[in-house]
Amino acid sequence: MPMGAVREKLKSARRIVVKVGTSTLSYGERGKFKLNLYRIEHLVRELSDLHNAGKEIILVSSGAIAAGIGKMGLTEKPQTIPENQALAAIGQGVLMHIYEKFFAEYGQTMAQLLLTKENTVDEHARENSRNSLTALLKMGVIPVINENDAVATDEIKIGDNDNLSAMVAEMIDAEVLIILTDINGLYNGNPKINPDAKLIHEVSEINSDIERMAGGAGTKLGTGGMFTKIQAAKIAVKNGITMLIINGQEIGNLRRALNGKEIGTVFFS
Repeated sequence: MPMGAVREKLKSARRIVVKVGTSTLSYGERGKFKLNLYRIEHLVRELSDLHNAGKEIILVSSGAIAAGIGKMGLTEKPQTIPENQALAAIGQGVLMHIYEKFFAEYGQTMAQLLLTKENTVDEHARENSRNSLTALLKMGVIPVINENDAVATDEIKIGDNDNLSAMVAEMIDAEVLIILTDINGLYNGNPKINPDAKLIHEVSEINSDIERMAGGAGTKLGTGGMFTKIQAAKIAVKNGITMLIINGQEIGNLRRALNGKEIGTVFFS
């Protein structure tokens, strides 16, 4: 499909999954891992307006552990699984309270769903999850999804919300998956250390060259670098879902992407 047609098609997409990462939601170390309420509110406003325009919106949100770290006044992310699970349990409530407050201010009803790998792999659990999400969308509710980090073990853990968002998009037959991150998209090098790195605007085939361009984890709080986003793109494209990676730190990028503007990297088949 020609590039222009791919971007143009985004305008008519009705069911959209948006994934937002910890780096977009928090101030990181410089803010003692406090949540960035300015960005969260602007994201909620954009999602609410898209919902008002007739779109079905599903938000996959990281940030629970970061919220827990900020709540407890810690200066860094702990190394042990039990400590991180405890912080996720503390932070998830904080994060959902903020989302619920902002969504309510814009006239929207949200619902929280916590998923593990079982919910996306086991046939019976997957069907139940799909039915719950479908019912919420029919009610006009905006589901906010996160992995259940407070109880997940290695055996039932998906591992990152990039892949979770792609699994959710596939589960509910979304047309578009948009991953919001802290850079403009996929580059042919690391733009944080290489000023000559070039943004790749479109990817129609995820080959070994594309995979080599992906690095490791991006921040101390985040679990998914560009590599997990490429993994998510594989899942999405395989299931006929157009996926975009765009900069979530620039207000209005989500709307611009869905209006067909050439921002970020778009993956399609």
